Amino acid sequence: MTNSKQTDTDISIRRLIGLGVITRLITDTAVQFFFPFLPIIAEGLNTSNVTIGRLISLRSFMGMSSPLFGVLADRRGYRFVMRLGLLMAGLGYLGVGLSQTVWQAAVGMMLAGLGTFSFVPTLVAYLSSRLPYNRRGLGLGILEYAWAIAGIGGLFLMGLLIEATSWREPLLLLGGGLLIAAWVYGRLPARSHSEQIEQASRSSTMAPTRIIGWRQFLNLGENGRSAWFSIIANGLIMFAAMNFFINYGSWLQQDYGLGAVALGQVALLLGVADLVGSVLVSVASDRLGQRRSVIGGAALAGLCFLLLPWLNVALPPVLAGLLLARFGFEYAFVSNMALMSEQIPEQRGKMLTLGAAFALMGTTIAGLIGPLLLEQTGLASLTTLSGLCMILVATIIWQGVKEPTNN
Repeated sequence: MTNSKQTDTDISIRRLIGLGVITRLITDTAVQFFFPFLPIIAEGLNTSNVTIGRLISLRSFMGMSSPLFGVLADRRGYRFVMRLGLLMAGLGYLGVGLSQTVWQAAVGMMLAGLGTFSFVPTLVAYLSSRLPYNRRGLGLGILEYAWAIAGIGGLFLMGLLIEATSWREPLLLLGGGLLIAAWVYGRLPARSHSEQIEQASRSSTMAPTRIIGWRQFLNLGENGRSAWFSIIANGLIMFAAMNFFINYGSWLQQDYGLGAVALGQVALLLGVADLVGSVLVSVASDRLGQRRSVIGGAALAGLCFLLLPWLNVALPPVLAGLLLARFGFEYAFVSNMALMSEQIPEQRGKMLTLGAAFALMGTTIAGLIGPLLLEQTGLASLTTLSGLCMILVATIIWQGVKEPTNN
């Protein structure tokens, strides 16, 4: 009887991970869609690349509200917020695809940002509530395959669709897919046994009022110090990586004369590095420990960033350094998600959405200062800042974050 129940649970988890990967393929393709096709979208809306870039920043900025959805998820359940996020994201991308003016597109991007960046961390929380911690790296690592696959295959298919139709059809397709996913997610179990336990814990500690003050909102309980260090590390990981990776195309074009086709090939290689990092998390991080995995990945990425100016003598060593840095970043980032997911299980939704908000903050700051650093001071300052930030991440995790003992 026990074996039968265990088999049913395993099948349920496998199906959930499979559904999560499929849904993430849609959301991650939508998130990345605007990067390679930005000039085409700008031309279609009769505006400039800079304006579309600001719309992308607006979408990221809306994701800063994700902790509020995390609180809602902790109170109303993960399934409710996942469906709400998918509904908003679907309507948002449909709105951008149907827009005739920049202002209409801006409204769509705001809605897409709210939905996308509330759905993704809540999905991680939902999956984490159903996976024991000693299998968390496996499940979340597989879930993160979607980001790499979206960059490798999803954007390629979107490019073919644009060539056959226009830039609007991919957004309509992606938005429609997210609306269908919102309906499908309504068929998921509302709560797992672990969620029921967490809800009981929350009910016994929360004040009767629905209004939460900032002090209560920022209070992450007895393990708060470790939890906050892991959240801060999440923001630093994204800042260090994006500070460099949003600028590597400009650098390679300037120093090595790479054109669009060659840069696309480099992007493909980086997507493969992302996939390798996620795969290794899924097969190795549970045995190594998530804390140790974050430290190792961050240290590797930091070292590679610091060495890039010394490798900048020919394209082959540069590419080797790029791929190792990207692999280290992905391995550290996915491992840290698993580490964050068990810091405060009774506030998992808020915890993971805070992590997402700090990651978006790091990305936003990187977008503001990274291009300026490269233009005014050169490659060395850019890579040194990213490298030192990754070394800081490894130090913070080593000194300040506890490895959960829940199995």
